[in-house]
Amino acid sequence: MNSAAKKNREREIKHDFFVFSLFIVFFIVLLLMSGIHTGLIVLSNALAWNSFIQVIVPMIYWALIALGLTIYTGWRVRKTYEEPMRMMAKATADVASGDFSVYLPIRHTSDNLDYLDIMFMDFNTMVEELGSIETLKNDFAANVSHELKTPLTVIQNYAQLLRTTGLTPQQHEYAISIEEGTQRLSSLIFNMLKLNKLESQKIKPKTKVYDLCRQIENCVIGFEAIWENKNIDIEIDMEERAMVEADEEIMKMVWNNLLSNAFKFTNEGGVVSIRQYSDEDSVITEISDTGCGMAPDVMKHIFDKFYQCDTSHSTEGNGLGLALVLRILQMSGGTITVNSDEGKGSTFAVRLPKKL
Repeated sequence: MNSAAKKNREREIKHDFFVFSLFIVFFIVLLLMSGIHTGLIVLSNALAWNSFIQVIVPMIYWALIALGLTIYTGWRVRKTYEEPMRMMAKATADVASGDFSVYLPIRHTSDNLDYLDIMFMDFNTMVEELGSIETLKNDFAANVSHELKTPLTVIQNYAQLLRTTGLTPQQHEYAISIEEGTQRLSSLIFNMLKLNKLESQKIKPKTKVYDLCRQIENCVIGFEAIWENKNIDIEIDMEERAMVEADEEIMKMVWNNLLSNAFKFTNEGGVVSIRQYSDEDSVITEISDTGCGMAPDVMKHIFDKFYQCDTSHSTEGNGLGLALVLRILQMSGGTITVNSDEGKGSTFAVRLPKKL
């Protein structure tokens, strides 16, 4: 903004929250009250009140005036400053959590603006620009992901085909590496597209009532080859049945991601525990491992996109799994918490509304 525009804008702003007329009102009210006080003194002398009443009546009178002015001043401060700042604080918290649909209405007309109005206008402009950048970023990720799917499929198919031909052991190893790399990239693209659709609300959950215990059991069985290969003990403690209302298909992604992390970070011969129970309102599922655990500063970022706390396992994931889990649970009315001790393991607890 150039200097001329700034000067024009400054001229549109009132320089005080409490206008000069307010102090004029206070002055006139206090002047009138002092006149009434004088009248009370004259009246007390005319009626020959005793000295105690002559002292106590003016004291009560001024106490009531002070109380009234204090209440009125507090109301003006609250309406003029505190309530707008509370709105601002809530709006900034919403934006910090990723909601760019926030809008703060200005409190005065365009020819009678104060500094809070200008702050609100600038905040709305900032949020609008951030929302545009976020939309552009999501569109870019979606478009690039779509464009990468076809060549990756071609590379993967040719790698699989090469493995069936007469290759030397070293060439066969190269083909396997190419195939594994394309599989990881395909997984990354799938998660990016899914997360992008969830965040832009292009996926509408198709909720139905189903048995959560059965779903978790099926997901655990899907990792049988992994836990047998690493000699991991599985401990399962679940109810016979727990009914929830959610999108069964996308909830599979929650359990598969959490179980995948548990098996990935548990060393050979370790233990993965799945505990499911219900309280009055919710169905709780806890997935625990005896892996490396996490430090407190790491736990603050595990639900961020592309964040990977353990670089030794970076080739086994893409840092989108937990971000995807969080978004799905938010859409399903659920929550997720994590408790972890570094060097001892982690426990992820998922809470879903109970279907009675």
